[in-house]
Amino acid sequence: MGGNPEGEVVRVRVPRKENGEVLATVSSLLGANRVRLQCMDGIVRMGRIPGSKKKRMWVREGDVVIATPWEIQDSKADVIWKYTRPQVNWLDKKGFLD
Repeated sequence: MGGNPEGEVVRVRVPRKENGEVLATVSSLLGANRVRLQCMDGIVRMGRIPGSKKKRMWVREGDVVIATPWEIQDSKADVIWKYTRPQVNWLDKKGFLD
């Protein structure tokens, strides 16, 4: 049980702008590994959870994730990362979730 006593997050992955990654909040679950994402750049996208992440990443409404918009269709994106509660609090403190 290697927990941090202060509850401080050691490493948090931030979205890489050069890869086109954006922070997004899951607004609704659509089924069939699809979710509706409210992205921080103001666009509502249809997010897809790739097969490699499906079993490891359980996404619920209200979760904060990193999405990579598709190059061909900007209205769709792949969900590549999901944040835990302490990581979301850290992002909020640092001003990423504005």
